[in-house]
Amino acid sequence: MNRPVFFRYLLLVLLLAGGAEAARYPMPAPGNDLIGQPLLVTASRSETLLDIARAHRTGQEEILLANPAVDRWLPKEGDPVWIPNEFILPEARRKGLVLNLPEMRIYHFHPAVGDAPAVVDTYPASIGRMDWRTPLGETRLIRKQRNPSWYPPESVKQEAVAQGERLPDVIPPGPDNPLGAYALRLGVPGYLIHGTNKPYGVGMRVTHGCVRLLPEDIEELFGRVRVGTPVQILNQPVKTGWQDGVLYVEVHPPLDEDHSAQTDLLRFTLERVYAELEKRPAVLDGQALREAVQRPLGIPVAVSRQGEPGRPINHPWGQ
Repeated sequence: MNRPVFFRYLLLVLLLAGGAEAARYPMPAPGNDLIGQPLLVTASRSETLLDIARAHRTGQEEILLANPAVDRWLPKEGDPVWIPNEFILPEARRKGLVLNLPEMRIYHFHPAVGDAPAVVDTYPASIGRMDWRTPLGETRLIRKQRNPSWYPPESVKQEAVAQGERLPDVIPPGPDNPLGAYALRLGVPGYLIHGTNKPYGVGMRVTHGCVRLLPEDIEELFGRVRVGTPVQILNQPVKTGWQDGVLYVEVHPPLDEDHSAQTDLLRFTLERVYAELEKRPAVLDGQALREAVQRPLGIPVAVSRQGEPGRPINHPWGQ
């Protein structure tokens, strides 16, 4: 990376590193698709990488992908840690809630109202394991519940028995309730967006199909959504978008069951990139594109050149 550009950028992120970023971002200007800004912080011996992730509203898999050289449990004092707080908005209607499963992240779109501009909130989420998949498609929120009781379905009870455990018919509200303090029931029977009593598992494929959020995030979302809010659940391991005339891709490890993306991720990505280039011509940076696919870090990477061909692409994540 160009050293003057890098150090100017480093100064910016260090100035921003004084505290956790909020989950709310202004909607990008027309023709742009990126929100947020990556953040650089330093680790201390008193915290794990997962502590840092939670403080900055980042999921477990997200922060591990962005920091492959940092020990999850024992980061060294002063280790630089990238917080991947920059996102390409998913290809979907920018309305209500949008959950992108490979990204394990929810977006909540708020329209402009009066003098208040349009904004988007975003939260890391846990999703269903491969054998308990979170369903794709469109639905709505049909009920909001504070301090919900959990009634384990028979299939979950049978799984617990096979593991030598036994679940009661109902788990009342409290610290042992896996739904946490808030639940949003979806129109798909049996599926909810809810809190958790195991916050450090947020951002992983660990659920029985429901969507888990951090306790502080579900409390915030619960207060901001209404019954009837539309929900779109997507499978987009590769997102593409534009920012100031430059094309970006954001590549996440595909879901295990997504055989088309798993088999040839480069071809899968190229199909989406070429679809974008049909809309807006640009000079493609083939090397940047290949590196983004070979190292799917879940971060936006510039893959086109603005201006003269041959101009280098500078990105703080590049080495």
